[in-house]
Amino acid sequence: MAPQFPIETNTIIMDSKLVKQYGSEILSYRLRTVRQKKRMQYEDFDKKLLNLRKESNKLYELERNLGWEPLIPPVQKGWKRFFVLREDVARSKHAEFFENILQKINTYDWSYRRDFRVRKKRYGRNKYGVKTQSLFRPYEDQFQKMGFTEVEKSFFYEVWEMDWRKKLIKRYVFSEPWRLVLRVRPNMIDKVKKRDVVIEKRLKEINNYLERNACEYRLKRLIGGKVWHWWHDDYENKREVNVLKNKPLQRILEEAAQDLL
Repeated sequence: MAPQFPIETNTIIMDSKLVKQYGSEILSYRLRTVRQKKRMQYEDFDKKLLNLRKESNKLYELERNLGWEPLIPPVQKGWKRFFVLREDVARSKHAEFFENILQKINTYDWSYRRDFRVRKKRYGRNKYGVKTQSLFRPYEDQFQKMGFTEVEKSFFYEVWEMDWRKKLIKRYVFSEPWRLVLRVRPNMIDKVKKRDVVIEKRLKEINNYLERNACEYRLKRLIGGKVWHWWHDDYENKREVNVLKNKPLQRILEEAAQDLL
């Protein structure tokens, strides 16, 4: 069996052979092995991917900060629905108090129909029903950050619900929804986002290059290391562990004999 020399020893031996064959001037050319060349190709490719990601992030930031421009004339696109104070509540002396609460828990919905009816197929027939809409019910951490006063907090009560992970969570519900009514208004569009053709063209080129060469997975590995999946932890916890895996037969028999004793 041939002796295994360290990397530095192999390099010195290779350099001495090159010097004997081509002279001392050959060392100035910095010749690399096939493995070193292959590794440099991978490193250059990774650097290219990282540079493309930095460029795309800058372009997205520039595109996001282009601003808006007015749309003349304005265009109606469907209808929007939201909550407002009931007429008698709006005329009362507590109108400002409930208006402050409404601004924090109001929700907006959109539909192409003014009556907000949606199709519900039952028993092979198409039936139509009014689309439901409710007030915002914040989670416990959201409720503490919304800036409610102690008096405003007294108009909410706690409910426990099951989330998508089958865990109980606490939410806060407005206790007097009868003070509010739904109002439907035309959804008017009076401004549009500014566009830059040069930025859009360059982003399209970068995305096409990444998709064509299947570089998304490699780029994720370079950015965050190990690629994590949301289902990985649950799968690892639910998977049954084989206690006999990687155990020799003699050890299994000895453990079985000890259990019998």
